[in-house]
Amino acid sequence: MLLTRSSVPAYDRVEQVRRFTRPVEFDFLGWTVGAMGVKWTQASLGLSGYLPEAERHKIVTGYLEILARQAQREARLAELLASPAPAEGGEADALRREAEVDRSREVELGPVVESILQEQASLIVRDLGLAPIGAPFPPVAFRLSRLPLALVVSPREVIRQDANLQISPDLRLDDQIALESEVEHTLAVSALVVPVGGIGTYPTMVQQTSALDFVTEVVSHEWIHNYLTIRPLGLLYDATPELRTMNETAATLMGKEIGRRLIDRFYPELAPPPPQASAAEAAGPAAPPAFDFRAEMHDTRVHADQLLAEGKIEEAEAYLEERRLFLWDHGYRIRRLNQAYFAFYGAYADEPGGPAGEDPVGAAVRALWEDSASPAEFLRIMAWMDDYADLLEELERRGLTLP
Repeated sequence: MLLTRSSVPAYDRVEQVRRFTRPVEFDFLGWTVGAMGVKWTQASLGLSGYLPEAERHKIVTGYLEILARQAQREARLAELLASPAPAEGGEADALRREAEVDRSREVELGPVVESILQEQASLIVRDLGLAPIGAPFPPVAFRLSRLPLALVVSPREVIRQDANLQISPDLRLDDQIALESEVEHTLAVSALVVPVGGIGTYPTMVQQTSALDFVTEVVSHEWIHNYLTIRPLGLLYDATPELRTMNETAATLMGKEIGRRLIDRFYPELAPPPPQASAAEAAGPAAPPAFDFRAEMHDTRVHADQLLAEGKIEEAEAYLEERRLFLWDHGYRIRRLNQAYFAFYGAYADEPGGPAGEDPVGAAVRALWEDSASPAEFLRIMAWMDDYADLLEELERRGLTLP
C-alpha cells in the first residue's frame, strides 16, 4: 500500500473524459440502493408466488397496455403542443388527467410485473440447464427504469471504444451535442452520446417499454452479463476490443434465445408470427430488399476502416457524413455517424453484416453458436475464455473455419 499512488495517469482516457462528464454522470449508487430496496421488498412479500398463472398473465399484459396508452398520450400531447392551431375542448388537460390515473396504476403494478418476469426467466434458464443448484446464480433481478445515456469515445484514427461513461438521461439534446463537441475538440477524439436498452448492474436496468419481446430479450441479455461477470469472459470485458465483442455477441445470442422461449411459453399470443413465404418466394430465391440497412452499414464500416488504415482521417469523416445523409434520405434518422458510433454498435455482432464490418470476432462467436449442441454448452464454453485466441482454438478443435 505504501508503494501505490493516488494521482490520475494523464494517459488514462476514461479519466480524461471524466473531466467533462463528472457534473452530469448518472448516480449509480443512489439508483442501486433504491433498486435493492425494491427487490428486498419483493423477495420478502413474495406476492407473485401466490398468483395463479392466468392472473400473472393478466397483470403483465395489463401493464403493457398501460405503457402503450401512455406512449400514445405523450405522442398526442406533443402533437397538440406543436400544432400552430390551439387545441379546442381541453383535450390536452383530459389527456393529462388520464395519464395521472394510468401513472398511479403503472407504479403499483411495476414491481409485481418485474417479479413475475424474473420468475419466468429463471424457469427458462433452469430448463436450459444453466441452474445446477436449481435456480440461476446470480438470481435474475432487474428494474424497469429510465436508463442513463452513454458517452462513447473512440480515437479518430481507428474505430475502437476507449471510454463508455453513463450520463444523466435528463441531459438535453443541445447539451449532449455541446458535451460531444467539447470532448472532441479538447482530446482530439470521436465522441457520441447514445441511448442504451439495458445495463448490467445488479439488479440490472431495463428500459421501460410496452414491447414485451424487447423487455424479455434485454432482461435475459443483461442476466447473461451478470452470469459472465463471475467468470473470465465477463471479468475481462474491457481488456480488449475482441473480448468486448465476444461478451456482447454471446449475450445477445443468448438473450434472444431465452427471451423467445419465455414468450413462446408464457405469452404465446404475443409471439411474432413465423415468416411466411409468398408465392413468388416459393417459386425461387427471394429478391433482395429495396434498401438493406444492415448491408449499407456494413459497406460504410468497411470503407471507413480502409480510409482510416490509410491515414485519411478527414476523408473518412467526410465520407461518414455523406453516408449519414444518404441513410437519412432513406428514413434512418441517425444524428451523427462517426468512429464512436461504430465503436459502440459494432460490438453487437449476432447477425452478419451491419456496423461490425469485416471484424471476424462476431463471425467466430456465431460459428461456435451454430456448432454447439445447446445454448448451455455454448455459454459454458464462452464463459471460460479469456482471449480471442481461445475462441479461435475452439473453432479449430471443432474443424470450423471462418469464411
